[in-house]
Amino acid sequence: MLTKTSPALLAESTIATDDAQYFEYTSSANPIGAKLISRVPFRNFAPSLYADGATRIVPLDLSAELGCPGPATGPGLSANFLRINAGDALTLDPNATSQVCYVISGTGSVTQGETSFPFAQGDFFTLPGGHAAVLSADATATLYYVNDAPLLTYLGTTGVQARFAPTRYPAALAQAELRKVAQEANAGRRNRISVLMGNANFPQTRTVTHVLWAMFGIVPPHSVQKPHRHQSIALDFIAGGKPGVYTLVGTELDGEGNIVNPTRVDWEAGMAFVTPPGYWHAHFNETNENAYVIPIQDAGLQTYLRTLDIRFAH
Repeated sequence: MLTKTSPALLAESTIATDDAQYFEYTSSANPIGAKLISRVPFRNFAPSLYADGATRIVPLDLSAELGCPGPATGPGLSANFLRINAGDALTLDPNATSQVCYVISGTGSVTQGETSFPFAQGDFFTLPGGHAAVLSADATATLYYVNDAPLLTYLGTTGVQARFAPTRYPAALAQAELRKVAQEANAGRRNRISVLMGNANFPQTRTVTHVLWAMFGIVPPHSVQKPHRHQSIALDFIAGGKPGVYTLVGTELDGEGNIVNPTRVDWEAGMAFVTPPGYWHAHFNETNENAYVIPIQDAGLQTYLRTLDIRFAH
């Protein structure tokens, strides 16, 4: 039975309703499929972006395509190149929970709060958010740098509490661990030959921070690493490789496990490229030398949410 509503109740019911909306479920439950939200685009970023010039941060910014505040390379991550000329310093102070750096070239030091340590070519290191970090270069340094500032911007979050301490992964140790994995008897049968950087504070996810994952991988000469996919975005940096190494990326596999109508990304040492979430990707090395790739992803967060959904082609 319908009842009449008093004018006073009608007036009260209009309070705080200006932003309220209602949508039919089946046409709105998949905003990506309905093209209401943009997909993560393919994009390559050349090493010429940081090869010379002034000390600076070079954002790999896709925020216009993503429809979000910038700089952002994915919905929750920002990838950047850093160039620090000899004798210069650069301050990193994003509104972020997690920062990962890989040293492309050069030497220097990092200071964050009471912690200070040197860095050199091939090192990885992580920094928590909440405190500014100063990177100083003894010899001109270039770095690949990823943080999760776009995620915090989306959440409207500030005032980050550190979940881990600054952590360094020296090049010699990272490379030794990768060689050990590559020399194991069954290495050639694995979908990827790589090591994941971990942190003792995150035993459940086995990731470099609670949000980010960092992988150090090798593609041996004349080899194919079969397709896999995951729901985390991959911001891939090419740490080494000659012409003749490439990645194929696509949305579907055929009956034999090959990517249908793929996009080809030819590797160049020092470049970065985006592998969108949910896309199958396979690596090919047609040269006589090893090739090296460093994907940094939001797989720490995706794993914790139980949404990573990583799958391997058979």
